[in-house]
Amino acid sequence: MIFTRFASPLGEILLCADPAGLRQLILTAEELTDPEGARRDDDALIDAREQVLAYLDGRRRSFSLPLAPGGSDFQRQVWAALLRIPWGETRTYGELARRLGREGAARAVGAANGANPLPLLIPCHRVVAASGLGGYSGGLALKRRLLEMEGSLPG
Repeated sequence: MIFTRFASPLGEILLCADPAGLRQLILTAEELTDPEGARRDDDALIDAREQVLAYLDGRRRSFSLPLAPGGSDFQRQVWAALLRIPWGETRTYGELARRLGREGAARAVGAANGANPLPLLIPCHRVVAASGLGGYSGGLALKRRLLEMEGSLPG
């Protein structure tokens, strides 16, 4: 496992990867220690860093990076659905559940959304509640900021 840390407009970001791809992105990682057993390799993850920074700077709307988030089959289905939500659009938890053929599984979709180990790269911030923002692992202020940046903050 390798990792990098870098400053961003959101605070320090920590990215972890292995040969299969990116495994984890942690926002506002200032308080975190380096991942145990991993070695820092800023050069190996320079493309990922540059793509994340370009997104946060408004110069990029999608990513072309190898992702390897792990997770259960259901979580991976939800995360794949998140990748299909275009920049500047949102979906509700219930809408996403219906699109997955899981009517009534909005809470399960929300739980999978919250377990996303690659926020930004797998855009879980684009999923909102039917009557509000819903939750976000990085906090609601950050979710609001990301949706405003994409021009998709709900009413």
